[in-house]
This record gives sequence, structure tokens and C-alpha cells, in this order.
Amino acid sequence: MTPQTMAQIHAAAFIHDRSWGAQEFADLLSSPFVDHLAEPHGFALTRLIAGEAELLTLAVDPAAQRQGIGRRLLQRWLEGLEGRAETAFLEVAADNAAAIALYTAAGFSQTASRRGYYLRKDTPPVDALILSRCFTQG
Repeated sequence: MTPQTMAQIHAAAFIHDRSWGAQEFADLLSSPFVDHLAEPHGFALTRLIAGEAELLTLAVDPAAQRQGIGRRLLQRWLEGLEGRAETAFLEVAADNAAAIALYTAAGFSQTASRRGYYLRKDTPPVDALILSRCFTQG
């Protein structure tokens, strides 16, 4: 999936937030620590450094949501971390109930929050919830 396509899907999926541009995706993808998973109409951008995995963003085109794309991307990411990561974490907007339910069902739990982290175009800022999951080694 190209950085341009990622930017288009991200903009459609995050209409209330500042979406990421194609150059931002290209810059991230140039890092040896960043990887991406893609399906038609969705993608996940991830980073793995020193046993700590981060889900940078997961976006699904709104026209294709509720079809399991996000769940499959998340599952593929987690399966790929077996034996490679001790922990995985992500940030999610406190008002994104669907994403929180997805991550909780995948074994993530809230470990912290960032007050007013997500700046919104037409509404007050929204807190970020930091969710994490530990992996059993050996």
C-alpha cells in the first residue's frame, strides 16, 4: 500500500482529528523499526524497538468498517510479535468506543492516559488512553 493510499484512508477514517499526510507515512516507512500491514481498505502501521511494540495507527476506510478488517490487522500484528516483543502498546481516543472494544477483546488494558491529547477540529480535545498488553516469553 502506498503512502498516498494510507493518507487517503487515514483522512477518511479520522475526520475529527488531524490526519497524517503521505509524506509522514513515507518518512515513517523509511525507518527500519516501522512496518505496516495492509488489507484492501485498511492498514496498520507498527513499530518494534528493543522488545517493545507500538501500534502507531490502524485505519479502515469508513465504507468498509464493521467487516473485520481492523480485527484481522490487529490479530496479524499480534501474531507477528510472538517471540519478538515483551510488551505491546497503543494510544486510543477515549471517545472511540469501537476501537477500545477491539483492543480490549485482544487482551489490552488501560495503563495510563494523556489528558487532552487529541486535538479536535470542532470540539474540545479528547484524552488518549494508553493500552498495553504483555507477552509471555518462553
